[in-house]
Amino acid sequence: MTGHGAKFGRKQEEAIAALLTQWNIEEAAGAVGIAAKTLLRWMKEPEFDAAYRKARRAAFSQSVARLQQGTSAAAATLLKTMIDPNTPASVRVRAAEAIFNHAAKAIEIEDIEARVAELERGAEASKQTR
Repeated sequence: MTGHGAKFGRKQEEAIAALLTQWNIEEAAGAVGIAAKTLLRWMKEPEFDAAYRKARRAAFSQSVARLQQGTSAAAATLLKTMIDPNTPASVRVRAAEAIFNHAAKAIEIEDIEARVAELERGAEASKQTR
């Protein structure tokens, strides 16, 4: 029974990887060597679904990290575009709006982080006095 269970688990892991790299369910199933119907059935199983969601979150997190690595270049591009007199005015205005919007969001996030930290400190102090 161990061999069958281990093989089944490996196929499901391969299916999850295929779902992350292929264009659709049919291609993912084909890449793993199973029927699309089987993959669809697996996707309805809570354990498979949880593993698939976890893998998607990890893949998304890696993508976000890669995007964050490019934020300095993106900011430089926006700033250069905004001040370049050869850039059409409408594009310069859009770059300026983007800069304002992102700066405002950053301030909002900092404010929320400060509030959460304050609430956490208060909750911790409350626990200690009980």
